[in-house]
Amino acid sequence: MMRIAKGGFSWIFSSIIIAALSLGISMFFHGLLQVLSLVLFVFFDIVSCLLIIFFRDPERPIGTGVVAVADGKIQEITALHDPEVGECTRISTFMNIHNVHVNRMPLHGTITSLTHQKGGHLPAFQKESERNERVIILIHTGIGVVKVVQIAGTLARRIVPYVKQGDALEKGARFGLIRLGSRVDVYLPTKKIKALSIHVHDLRKAGEDTLAELYD
Repeated sequence: MMRIAKGGFSWIFSSIIIAALSLGISMFFHGLLQVLSLVLFVFFDIVSCLLIIFFRDPERPIGTGVVAVADGKIQEITALHDPEVGECTRISTFMNIHNVHVNRMPLHGTITSLTHQKGGHLPAFQKESERNERVIILIHTGIGVVKVVQIAGTLARRIVPYVKQGDALEKGARFGLIRLGSRVDVYLPTKKIKALSIHVHDLRKAGEDTLAELYD
Protein backbone atom coordinates (compact mmCIF):
# COMPACT_ATOMS: atom_id res chain seq x y z
CA MET A 1 0.00 0.00 0.00
CA MET A 2 1.33 3.44 -0.94
CA ARG A 3 2.35 5.56 2.06
CA ILE A 4 1.05 9.15 1.99
CA ALA A 5 3.15 11.94 3.49
CA LYS A 6 1.93 13.61 6.65
CA GLY A 7 0.63 17.00 5.56
CA GLY A 8 -0.78 15.72 2.26
CA PHE A 9 -3.91 13.95 3.52
CA SER A 10 -6.02 17.13 3.80
CA TRP A 11 -5.37 18.10 0.18
CA ILE A 12 -6.17 14.62 -1.11
CA PHE A 13 -9.28 14.28 1.06
CA SER A 14 -10.62 17.70 -0.01
CA SER A 15 -10.20 16.85 -3.69
CA ILE A 16 -11.90 13.48 -3.28
CA ILE A 17 -14.84 15.07 -1.44
CA ILE A 18 -15.34 17.67 -4.19
CA ALA A 19 -15.20 14.92 -6.84
CA ALA A 20 -17.79 12.84 -4.94
CA LEU A 21 -20.09 15.83 -4.43
CA SER A 22 -19.86 16.72 -8.12
CA LEU A 23 -20.82 13.18 -9.09
CA GLY A 24 -23.71 13.18 -6.63
CA ILE A 25 -25.02 16.55 -7.82
CA SER A 26 -24.94 15.37 -11.44
CA MET A 27 -27.54 12.72 -10.59
CA PHE A 28 -30.12 15.38 -9.68
CA PHE A 29 -29.76 17.58 -12.78
CA HIS A 30 -30.14 17.29 -16.52
CA GLY A 31 -28.74 19.15 -19.48
CA LEU A 32 -25.98 21.73 -19.02
CA LEU A 33 -25.86 21.52 -15.21
CA GLN A 34 -25.38 17.78 -15.36
CA VAL A 35 -22.59 18.13 -17.92
CA LEU A 36 -20.85 20.78 -15.81
CA SER A 37 -21.12 18.59 -12.71
CA LEU A 38 -19.63 15.62 -14.56
CA VAL A 39 -16.81 17.79 -15.89
CA LEU A 40 -16.03 18.87 -12.31
CA PHE A 41 -16.12 15.23 -11.21
CA VAL A 42 -13.63 14.18 -13.88
CA PHE A 43 -11.37 17.17 -13.16
CA PHE A 44 -11.18 16.59 -9.40
CA ASP A 45 -10.88 12.85 -9.89
CA ILE A 46 -7.74 13.48 -11.94
CA VAL A 47 -6.51 16.03 -9.38
CA SER A 48 -6.99 13.46 -6.60
CA CYS A 49 -4.88 10.91 -8.47
CA LEU A 50 -2.15 13.47 -9.10
CA LEU A 51 -2.12 14.55 -5.45
CA ILE A 52 -1.73 10.93 -4.35
CA ILE A 53 1.33 10.72 -6.63
CA PHE A 54 2.66 14.10 -5.43
CA PHE A 55 2.34 13.16 -1.74
CA ARG A 56 3.69 9.62 -1.95
CA ASP A 57 6.24 8.79 0.72
CA PRO A 58 8.04 5.53 -0.12
CA GLU A 59 10.24 3.60 2.27
CA ARG A 60 13.90 3.69 1.24
CA PRO A 61 17.22 2.08 2.13
CA ILE A 62 19.47 4.65 3.81
CA GLY A 63 22.70 5.49 2.00
CA THR A 64 26.25 5.97 3.25
CA GLY A 65 28.01 9.18 4.22
CA VAL A 66 25.96 12.36 4.07
CA VAL A 67 22.69 11.50 2.33
CA ALA A 68 20.49 13.73 0.18
CA VAL A 69 17.92 15.80 2.07
CA ALA A 70 15.56 16.12 -0.89
CA ASP A 71 14.59 14.41 -4.12
CA GLY A 72 15.49 16.32 -7.25
CA LYS A 73 18.29 17.87 -9.28
CA ILE A 74 21.45 19.32 -7.76
CA GLN A 75 21.10 22.96 -8.74
CA GLU A 76 24.16 24.52 -7.16
CA ILE A 77 27.27 23.65 -5.13
CA THR A 78 28.79 26.69 -3.42
CA ALA A 79 31.66 27.26 -0.98
CA LEU A 80 30.88 30.04 1.50
CA HIS A 81 31.09 31.22 5.10
CA ASP A 82 27.89 30.77 7.10
CA PRO A 83 27.34 32.40 10.52
CA GLU A 84 26.12 29.15 12.10
CA VAL A 85 28.19 26.54 10.26
CA GLY A 86 31.39 28.46 9.47
CA GLU A 87 33.36 27.59 6.33
CA CYS A 88 31.00 25.27 4.51
CA THR A 89 29.72 23.82 1.27
CA ARG A 90 26.12 24.60 0.39
CA ILE A 91 24.36 22.03 -1.78
CA SER A 92 21.08 23.19 -3.32
CA THR A 93 18.54 20.66 -4.58
CA PHE A 94 15.65 21.77 -6.79
CA MET A 95 12.50 19.70 -6.37
CA ASN A 96 10.19 19.39 -9.36
CA ILE A 97 6.47 18.83 -8.95
CA HIS A 98 6.86 15.12 -9.77
CA ASN A 99 9.48 14.48 -7.06
CA VAL A 100 8.73 13.05 -3.63
CA HIS A 101 8.28 16.13 -1.43
CA VAL A 102 9.30 14.64 1.92
CA ASN A 103 12.70 15.80 3.17
CA ARG A 104 15.09 13.60 5.17
CA MET A 105 17.94 14.02 7.64
CA PRO A 106 21.44 14.12 6.06
CA LEU A 107 23.04 12.61 9.19
CA HIS A 108 22.10 11.46 12.65
CA GLY A 109 21.68 14.52 14.84
CA THR A 110 19.69 16.64 17.26
CA ILE A 111 17.57 19.62 16.19
CA THR A 112 19.00 22.62 18.03
CA SER A 113 16.98 25.32 16.28
CA LEU A 114 14.00 25.57 13.93
CA THR A 115 13.05 28.97 12.57
CA HIS A 116 10.27 29.93 10.17
CA GLN A 117 10.83 33.08 8.11
CA LYS A 118 8.02 34.60 6.09
CA GLY A 119 8.72 35.81 2.58
CA GLY A 120 7.75 35.69 -1.09
CA HIS A 121 7.03 32.80 -3.45
CA LEU A 122 9.31 33.42 -6.41
CA PRO A 123 10.63 30.52 -8.53
CA ALA A 124 13.14 28.73 -6.28
CA PHE A 125 15.81 28.56 -8.99
CA GLN A 126 16.06 32.37 -9.24
CA LYS A 127 18.55 34.39 -7.19
CA GLU A 128 15.67 36.51 -5.89
CA SER A 129 14.33 33.41 -4.11
CA GLU A 130 16.74 34.27 -1.26
CA ARG A 131 13.81 36.39 -0.01
CA ASN A 132 11.30 33.53 -0.20
CA GLU A 133 9.48 31.97 2.72
CA ARG A 134 11.69 29.36 4.40
CA VAL A 135 12.27 27.10 7.38
CA ILE A 136 15.83 27.05 8.76
CA ILE A 137 16.90 23.99 10.74
CA LEU A 138 20.16 23.72 12.67
CA ILE A 139 21.30 20.19 13.50
CA HIS A 140 24.02 19.14 15.94
CA THR A 141 25.76 16.15 14.32
CA GLY A 142 28.93 14.11 14.67
CA ILE A 143 30.69 16.48 12.23
CA GLY A 144 29.46 19.66 13.92
CA VAL A 145 26.62 22.00 13.01
CA VAL A 146 24.77 21.19 9.79
CA LYS A 147 22.14 23.57 8.47
CA VAL A 148 19.17 22.67 6.29
CA VAL A 149 16.97 25.33 4.69
CA GLN A 150 13.60 24.47 3.15
CA ILE A 151 12.64 27.19 0.65
CA ALA A 152 9.14 27.76 -0.68
CA GLY A 153 8.64 28.49 -4.38
CA THR A 154 5.89 29.53 -6.80
CA LEU A 155 3.68 26.48 -6.22
CA ALA A 156 5.01 25.49 -2.80
CA ARG A 157 2.90 27.62 -0.47
CA ARG A 158 3.39 25.66 2.73
CA ILE A 159 6.35 24.11 4.48
CA VAL A 160 5.31 21.47 7.01
CA PRO A 161 7.97 20.63 9.65
CA TYR A 162 7.74 17.22 11.31
CA VAL A 163 10.26 18.07 14.04
CA LYS A 164 10.84 20.48 16.89
CA GLN A 165 13.83 21.76 18.84
CA GLY A 166 15.43 19.00 20.91
CA ASP A 167 14.34 16.10 18.69
CA ALA A 168 17.04 13.50 17.98
CA LEU A 169 16.69 11.79 14.60
CA GLU A 170 18.54 9.08 12.73
CA LYS A 171 20.09 9.63 9.32
CA GLY A 172 17.41 9.37 6.66
CA ALA A 173 14.54 10.13 9.06
CA ARG A 174 11.78 12.36 7.73
CA PHE A 175 11.96 15.91 9.09
CA GLY A 176 9.46 17.81 6.94
CA LEU A 177 7.52 18.36 3.76
CA ILE A 178 7.39 21.10 1.14
CA ARG A 179 4.03 20.89 -0.58
CA LEU A 180 4.42 20.67 -4.36
CA GLY A 181 8.16 20.92 -4.46
CA SER A 182 10.65 23.83 -4.41
CA ARG A 183 14.23 23.87 -3.08
CA VAL A 184 16.23 22.55 -0.13
CA ASP A 185 19.75 23.68 0.80
CA VAL A 186 22.11 21.78 3.08
CA TYR A 187 25.21 23.44 4.56
CA LEU A 188 28.06 21.04 5.41
CA PRO A 189 31.25 22.03 7.29
CA THR A 190 33.96 21.91 4.62
CA LYS A 191 36.79 20.53 6.78
CA LYS A 192 34.71 17.51 7.77
CA ILE A 193 33.96 16.46 4.19
CA LYS A 194 36.36 14.02 2.55
CA ALA A 195 34.83 14.29 -0.93
CA LEU A 196 31.61 15.26 -2.64
CA SER A 197 29.75 12.47 -4.45
CA ILE A 198 27.74 14.76 -6.71
CA HIS A 199 27.94 17.27 -9.53
CA VAL A 200 25.58 20.03 -10.63
CA HIS A 201 22.57 18.59 -12.55
CA ASP A 202 22.87 15.17 -10.89
CA LEU A 203 19.58 13.62 -9.74
CA ARG A 204 19.35 12.40 -6.15
CA LYS A 205 16.81 10.70 -3.88
CA ALA A 206 16.39 11.84 -0.28
CA GLY A 207 17.82 9.48 2.31
CA GLU A 208 19.02 6.96 -0.26
CA ASP A 209 21.71 8.69 -2.35
CA THR A 210 25.00 10.02 -1.01
CA LEU A 211 25.93 13.70 -1.23
CA ALA A 212 29.35 13.53 0.41
CA GLU A 213 31.81 11.09 1.96
CA LEU A 214 33.13 11.65 5.48
CA TYR A 215 36.57 11.01 6.96
CA ASP A 216 36.82 7.72 8.85
